[in-house]
Amino acid sequence: MSSVSETLPLTGERTVPGVPAENYWFRRHEAVYLALRDDCRDAVVLEAGVGEGYGAALLAGTAARVVGLELEAATAGHVHRRYGLDVVRADLQRLPLPDASVDVVVTLQVVEHLWDQPGFLRECARVLRPGGRLHCSTPNRLTFSPGNGLDDRPLNPFHTRELAASDLDELVRRAGFEAVTMRGLHHGARLLERDRRHGGSIVDAQIALALSGDPWPDALAEDVAAVTVDEFDLRTDHVDAALDLLVSAAVPASASPPTARRR
Repeated sequence: MSSVSETLPLTGERTVPGVPAENYWFRRHEAVYLALRDDCRDAVVLEAGVGEGYGAALLAGTAARVVGLELEAATAGHVHRRYGLDVVRADLQRLPLPDASVDVVVTLQVVEHLWDQPGFLRECARVLRPGGRLHCSTPNRLTFSPGNGLDDRPLNPFHTRELAASDLDELVRRAGFEAVTMRGLHHGARLLERDRRHGGSIVDAQIALALSGDPWPDALAEDVAAVTVDEFDLRTDHVDAALDLLVSAAVPASASPPTARRR
C-alpha cells in the first residue's frame, strides 16, 4: 500500500490510515464504521463527507452501492482512484440527490464542520426513502471542548459548532427523524490502561506534544501505533462522558413523499 499521506496530507481536518502517529484517531473513527456495516447491508448508502474514503470502502463491503459526497476536488479524486467508489463533488448543505433516493445516510465527524447544521439534517431526511436511516457522529462537546458552551467558538479551527448529546438529539428530531438512538464511543479496558501510562489521557498526551512541537517519547509513539479498533466501546450508557457521539434515527415509514426542492 502506498503512503496515503503523500496524496492527502495531514491537516488536522481529517484522519488517514497507514500513518503510525495518526493511528489512534484512525482506529477511533474506524470503530464507528464497523458498527454501522451490518445496517448498510444490501442498501443504497450515501456517505455525506467521505473524507479519505476508507470508511466508505469498508461500508461498500456489505452495501449494494455507496455514493460519496466531497467538496474538495483533490480529495474526491483520491477516493475514486484509491477505492474505486462513486464520488460527487458537492456542498453538503445542498445534497445533489433526488428526494427519497437512498436507504441509509452515513455522515461521520462532519456536522461539526458545517455552518447550517439544521439545514444539512433536513437535507439528509429529504434524500432518504420512508423508513430510511441516518447515522451521524460528532465529537462530544462536553469531553472534546470541556467548559465550552453550545454557542462558544470551538478551539478546533475546522469546527463551526460543537454539540453535546442533547444538542444533537434536538437537531435530529427537529429535522423530522424518529426512533432516535444515541450512543457514545468510550475507551475500553486496554485503552484505559494506555491512558494510565500517559498521565491519564493518551489523547491529551498527543495534543500537548502537537502544540509544543516536542518529539514524542518512544513509549507514547509505540502505544499510539499499537491501538486496535476493538479497544473502543460503543454503547448507550453514560453518553455525556463519551468521546464521540453517534445518533441513529429513521425517517417515518409512513411519511408522505417530500416536496422536491427547487434549485
